[in-house]
Amino acid sequence: MHFDQRTQRALREVGLDADDLQRASELVVEETAETAAELEAFFQAADTLYSDMELAHSASDYPEHSVEYLDLTTHADDMRGWLRFDSWGAYVEDGRVLEDDLVELTLGPTIHDRVQFAPDRERLR
Repeated sequence: MHFDQRTQRALREVGLDADDLQRASELVVEETAETAAELEAFFQAADTLYSDMELAHSASDYPEHSVEYLDLTTHADDMRGWLRFDSWGAYVEDGRVLEDDLVELTLGPTIHDRVQFAPDRERLR
């Protein structure tokens, strides 16, 4: 089950039974997998994206990225993977779809930040 013991106890105290907890856990797993698929489709559909990522070598507030792929795996509510650009990549620790043309990924080591991506710079302003 997705929920830790404390969360399970609290949810039981407010009236959920074991079947309710199991169904809620299943819904979390389904939602996480759906979000991962939506994020992968977003990056697959674009050859070039812009971000609000702070890059030392970029002269732009919203650098341009040539995207090769986003590869995510999920386990319960955990989403992890790799975002590959043309010449470098970043570890992904989480992500969410904000709107159809705007997503946010939590990037791990070397970036350590939440970064928004969009198909055009104006969307990030």
